[in-house]
Amino acid sequence: MRRSTANVFRPEHYQEAVCPWGPRWTLAGVAEVLEPMVLPRRAARIRRVLESRLDSICLVLDAPHDPHNGAAVLRTCDALGVQALHVIERIEPFVVADSVSLGTERWVDVIAHRSAESAVQALRTQAMTLAIADPTGDRLPRELAQVERLALVLGNEKDGVCETLKAAADLTVRIPMRGFVESLNVSVSAALLLSSAAEGRPGDLKPDRYRWLYARALYRSVPRSGQVLANLEPR
Repeated sequence: MRRSTANVFRPEHYQEAVCPWGPRWTLAGVAEVLEPMVLPRRAARIRRVLESRLDSICLVLDAPHDPHNGAAVLRTCDALGVQALHVIERIEPFVVADSVSLGTERWVDVIAHRSAESAVQALRTQAMTLAIADPTGDRLPRELAQVERLALVLGNEKDGVCETLKAAADLTVRIPMRGFVESLNVSVSAALLLSSAAEGRPGDLKPDRYRWLYARALYRSVPRSGQVLANLEPR
């Protein structure tokens, strides 16, 4: 089955993504109302996950095509604590196979860009270092752990990374190969490289980001949470 990723938003629609409960509600107010509606162990698990989440690493997919690869990449991001997946929709919309993603699109932010140029601009405003995955790259995966703020860029399954992204790259990284193949599936590459990049990094969400993600996780955990909040005075 294919479907559009539930948590995709574009930078120009950021406000709607940040406040699905409406601008009059504060994050503290959302949490105050919704937290009692989830089991204590559920709230504790959300907090544990967010305490390990990484803002210093993001993944960038250039014109992804295969919905199974996209779903597998989402699962990898969630498993390794990577909160943001940037997708450059140069050719087609980003879709995932929900039989593979297993709901992880609810927890990872998928930010869609219409061009490589706009993606580079957005990443530069976040002071990210662009690392292009390339079979002839000059860095090894373990060196990614030393990059303070890393945007790991993986190319299209058929054509690789576009020239705009190559020109913007700060560094390139390769996965050493011992066999006859010269490359790996994009989802496997993402798992190997992100695992190396995340090695030894503690969770580093800023407090306001943590509070928003906690409120959103509660919002997405409580059935009909939008109706619940709509029937109350914002606080």
